[in-house]
Amino acid sequence: MMNKLLVAFLLVVLTAGCGYLPASKQARKVVGDKIFVEVTVSLQDPENAVLIKDAARKAVVTRFHSSLVPQAQAKTTLWIELTGISFTPLQYDTNGYVIVYRANIITNVIRRTYKEKKSYNARGSYDFAIEPNAVITDNQRFDAIRQASLKALDSFIAQVGAEGAEL
Repeated sequence: MMNKLLVAFLLVVLTAGCGYLPASKQARKVVGDKIFVEVTVSLQDPENAVLIKDAARKAVVTRFHSSLVPQAQAKTTLWIELTGISFTPLQYDTNGYVIVYRANIITNVIRRTYKEKKSYNARGSYDFAIEPNAVITDNQRFDAIRQASLKALDSFIAQVGAEGAEL
């Protein structure tokens, strides 16, 4: 018991002493605390834009710990465009039916502040299983796109976090 407390104490002292900050904290230095999110809606697939917008708003609140505000009040505007989506088979059963797919998302995020405008490419993927000899249901598809979008936004946060570390 005493050894565990000592190890935990040393871990806290070492991480606090080295000045470690999570990427989300570093990214918040760049984007600020008031963010407006807009997603470009594709006329060919408008449902995905709604999923990505929901994922982006969730990421702003949970990962940046920032507030969503109207565009007129925002310090930073994030314009997100879905540039690619695909579903790749990953695993087959003994009969040759696909049982695991990977959803791949590619987005372009434009971060605009009153000082600058910068573009980022972010990718995310999510693996999910289906029943043998079945098709991907709408619920599975939407959930996979939502999860892959969150991972793509995590990639964006890491890129912005690297910029924040330089400040």
